[in-house]
Amino acid sequence: MRFESRRKRRQRELDELEFQDSWREMLSVRWPLWHFLDSDERGRLEDLVTVFVHDKRWEAANGFEVTEAMRVLIAAQACLLVLELDGDPYRGVGTILVHPTTLVLEGQRSTGTGGLVSSDPYAILGQAQFGGPTIVAWDTVAYDARHPSRGQNVVYHEFAHKLDMIDGVIDGTPPIADTEQRRRWVEVCTREYNALRRGVEGRLLRDYGGENPGEFFAVATEAFFSVPAHMRERMPDLYAVLSGFYRQDPAARFPALGAALG
Repeated sequence: MRFESRRKRRQRELDELEFQDSWREMLSVRWPLWHFLDSDERGRLEDLVTVFVHDKRWEAANGFEVTEAMRVLIAAQACLLVLELDGDPYRGVGTILVHPTTLVLEGQRSTGTGGLVSSDPYAILGQAQFGGPTIVAWDTVAYDARHPSRGQNVVYHEFAHKLDMIDGVIDGTPPIADTEQRRRWVEVCTREYNALRRGVEGRLLRDYGGENPGEFFAVATEAFFSVPAHMRERMPDLYAVLSGFYRQDPAARFPALGAALG
């Protein structure tokens, strides 16, 4: 008698799971971008979400409960990033820790200015720990989902960090196999990162992207999926390299996103 390995058995179990009708109804109400996906994109996203919801470990902060709807909404936004990527881009994601609201941390941290550090308490909406959990504040997750054209999204941000971490280095450059594509990525992102740090007027990205290259990639990813038409118009080179990595053209998928969704 041949015994099925634990990994194969788990994969078979995941393959047999189905995306629930109640999940579609919830996303159609709480995540407006759902309506901008075509039937093929929805189908493939549903497959990714189904596996993500059941394969990852979900934990809640003390006194808080993570419902199925919460898991699905977080998973849908996270999986949108990897809709066109090959393999298992979130293989480094183990636990998603959900807090009800903003989390205040204590301890020494870098200020991002001249190597200075601070011990003052500081508030975060999310955090992606290398080799550890991905933390998100639920109230921000829900708000970002309902208002996709704000240019900010905590799920996009933290899971962009997880993509950055795949190669073991948090440097703002996710794994890019093609040499020329990688060279162009570094060239464009370095230029835009330096411009953001200099405070060049009219920048689309929020200032936090100037903290370090890793934060730049995460902040740029937020804008790429949240205000894609604006990025394509105002930062075409950055839009092009992000489009090349993610293999998506959200400006075409979500035309006039800001005007349409408000």
